[in-house]
Amino acid sequence: MSKRETWSSRTGFILAAVGSAIGLGNIWRFPYMVYENGGGAFLIPYFVAMLTAGIPFMILEFGLGHRFRGSAPKIFSSISRKMEWLGWWQVVVAAFIATYYVVVVSWAINYFVLSFSLGWGDLPKDFFFGEFLQLTDSPLNIGGLNMSVFYGVLVAWGVTFLAVFTGVRGGVERANKIFMPVLFVLVLVFIARGVTLPGAGEGLEWLFHPDFNALLDYSVWADAYGQIFYSLSIGFAIMLAYSSYLPKRSDIANNASMTVFINCGFSMLAGLMIFSVLGYMAMQQNVPVSEVAGAGVGLAFVTLPTAINLMPMPSFFGALFFLALVVAGLSSQISISEAVVSAVMDKLDMSRKLAASLFCGVGLVLSLAYAMDGGLYLLDIVDHFVNNHGVLLGGLAEILFVAWFCDLESLRKHINNLSDFSVSGIWTAALRIIVPPMLTVVCVSNLVGDLTANYGDYSTKVIVLFGWGMLLVCAVLAILFSVRKGAFGSSSTLNANFLRR
Repeated sequence: MSKRETWSSRTGFILAAVGSAIGLGNIWRFPYMVYENGGGAFLIPYFVAMLTAGIPFMILEFGLGHRFRGSAPKIFSSISRKMEWLGWWQVVVAAFIATYYVVVVSWAINYFVLSFSLGWGDLPKDFFFGEFLQLTDSPLNIGGLNMSVFYGVLVAWGVTFLAVFTGVRGGVERANKIFMPVLFVLVLVFIARGVTLPGAGEGLEWLFHPDFNALLDYSVWADAYGQIFYSLSIGFAIMLAYSSYLPKRSDIANNASMTVFINCGFSMLAGLMIFSVLGYMAMQQNVPVSEVAGAGVGLAFVTLPTAINLMPMPSFFGALFFLALVVAGLSSQISISEAVVSAVMDKLDMSRKLAASLFCGVGLVLSLAYAMDGGLYLLDIVDHFVNNHGVLLGGLAEILFVAWFCDLESLRKHINNLSDFSVSGIWTAALRIIVPPMLTVVCVSNLVGDLTANYGDYSTKVIVLFGWGMLLVCAVLAILFSVRKGAFGSSSTLNANFLRR
């Protein structure tokens, strides 16, 4: 097996890790989560979750990746051959996410082009679902291939392929050294204008006004922990792969903490950006902010274009916003793809160029399902089930296995031997006592919710086919990949001893 690549610098690694963590969810999910869960008061459980779960879990994954020098399946196979399936579960989940996430990036690419002429017109909602997506009347009516979306998918996969194909230093690291500074500049410029708009203060008041009664609601705390896991790219193979490319003498604890702080700081900036504009929009339309606030696809491609139409220099700020979406989306798409390519390289002892070509080629073909006229329905359902169950269950299984059945003390010593600051027994306690129960609450809550009512009021047939069926496919593929003999080899004595007897 060829020598494993490494990052060229600490800055390059941090920017790549931050690029993975910062994605579309920071822009269109976090602000609404704050708004819906007590405003400024939500920041209390959010920062508690960051300190007690986000940073400890990130340190754990950086430590595992650096010590075992491999992708997620290789790491878990090195610890115990029986646990290789867990790594493949995380990789398969990441692969499915890549196939539809790239379609949302395609939408952003299209809207970036449209922004120069405000091509969404005076009725952005009708344009998005009608003229642009040509949305059909049912998930079972897939329609034809949407060429505008398809061309955007080609561009997004092309950029992703180029980054992953050319390697850790020449592709992934170089791309993020460009993307991350550009993204922060774009957002800061947008904020500088947004907060000076009439009504912006009211929007920010709606966002940050604290309702401390919300702190008595357990679901608010569960949402805070859930948001941390969703936004940090932990628990589904990415950070394990990225940290495996660290040089032998690399800081672990400080790098992990910096990644988490930068990601959470960006989420705060996104809140300022989104709600300053929503406040202006509400004032212009003479309605409460609550009537224009939202999250997800509707916020990005309906509400914000409506608000941009009302802004001074709308084409400029429209291009600014959608370029930020494109950059955030591409950086995450590259990281997701790298996690999969890394696993294929390790398992099959395959060259990077061949593994990247294979995954991106297959990924492009699978993405076509979401680029059809009815693709939004499929994307909505798959995203809900893969994120709410696939990602979180993989993270929960990982933390339970490593925290309770592996030698955390030896991993802590490994981390402390390399880090600028040492992690104490509090880190171990957080991973064993705090993180598992909170992740369990979120997972059980999601499971109960989806078992008691069909998500999005879709038919049972559709939910079983595209929702639960997709999770079943993930499980089957994870088992098949794990039982196939590969190039991982047998565990060394050091790695085998990591499993507690």
